[in-house]
Amino acid sequence: MIVFTKTISQRLKYISGFFGNELFGGDPYITDNISVYLNYAGAKINYSAEKISTEEFRIKPHSLLFEIGIHEQPIDLFEINQVKAFFKTEGDVEFDIFAASFYLLTRYEEYLPHLQDMYGRYAHENSLAFKEGFLSIPLIDIWLQHFKENLKQKFPRVAFHSPTFNFIPTYDIDEAFSFKYKQWWRSAGAAIKDLVSGNLGNFKLRINVLNGKAADPFDCYDWLNDLHRSYKLKPHYFFLVPEKTGRYDRNILPGETELKSLIKKHADKYDIGIHPSWQSGDNPLLIKKELQTLEKITKLKITSSRQHFIRFTFPQTFRQLIAAGIKEDYSMGYGSINGFRASVASPFYWYDLEREEITYLKLYPYCFMEANAFFEQNISTEQALQEIRHYYHAVKSVNGLMITIWHNTFLGSDKKFKGWREVYSQFIKEFF
Repeated sequence: MIVFTKTISQRLKYISGFFGNELFGGDPYITDNISVYLNYAGAKINYSAEKISTEEFRIKPHSLLFEIGIHEQPIDLFEINQVKAFFKTEGDVEFDIFAASFYLLTRYEEYLPHLQDMYGRYAHENSLAFKEGFLSIPLIDIWLQHFKENLKQKFPRVAFHSPTFNFIPTYDIDEAFSFKYKQWWRSAGAAIKDLVSGNLGNFKLRINVLNGKAADPFDCYDWLNDLHRSYKLKPHYFFLVPEKTGRYDRNILPGETELKSLIKKHADKYDIGIHPSWQSGDNPLLIKKELQTLEKITKLKITSSRQHFIRFTFPQTFRQLIAAGIKEDYSMGYGSINGFRASVASPFYWYDLEREEITYLKLYPYCFMEANAFFEQNISTEQALQEIRHYYHAVKSVNGLMITIWHNTFLGSDKKFKGWREVYSQFIKEFF
């Protein structure tokens, strides 16, 4: 694929690179030389205001990809092929698919002034996808499907890349055990709280677990191993290993032999990554320290991450991850609602809008997290199963990558999360 433009901008390089990889499995050739463009033998895309050839696919550009700086963008939505689109223009497609995809993929709107939620995160209610009702679909992938069909009609001899559906189950280990292996003062304080509140059942269970007479409610690791083995799944685990505990960092400390052992066992079988603590969001130097801790335990180089509580801001968090040596991040989603935060179901490289820079940090978007369904959306297990089925079909229909987030806390035997293990098991059995 070759793209002709009068101005070769960083933004155009970035989004045409994404399109080239999705459509052809490689970067496109971008040129401002008309002769080079006309003599090209493959698919020709004219990204300019004037027609150049009868054998080209023309997109009249919106100004976004040639602008410098971040500005409020007027957006008027309309329907095309039964889905929403914006940045209406002229040519062989009714809207500037490059500019619209760039706007969504880079999370342009998150650089603009916005309201934050109770955790200081970008509130999903601000987003165009939520306001306009397309958060639950991978809109960019749907646009790409139609774009690909249009290109095929124009260039029937050109070979296109054919992606295949894939699924990656991921797990956040925020609190490895409910009762076991915690500092004595934490256990004692929690036991006293049980007694004072009259929760004798929990008190008795705590004592039985600590005495080895009952399984810890958050211990689901053997069950998950069996599930992965039975369905040949390749999961990715993210471990929280803070230097000290805090309000939102409740895992047992990484100095504990039992947590080290748990991490090692998983590192021997599966891909693992760092789950940067809440505290690291206020002190970025802790990211490197926590990475070093995890690498010391595993004897591996760790290059993947997911933010605890999905707490991140543009561009600071991703710059900090790059500085720490992270190459793949799995945080692209909301911690308050399920859906496609970047309107896509395939990995993509992060673009630093403030610096106008294409980075090597690859973002892996997820579409479903059980904690959203339970704590934020307040839906039942039956409704959650229907929701995850929807996301499976949505991603499958575009041959995308489906990533889900589950926590060991939901998949054990804790009565608070009764039925959630069955939801996950049923989902896996149905589709894999």
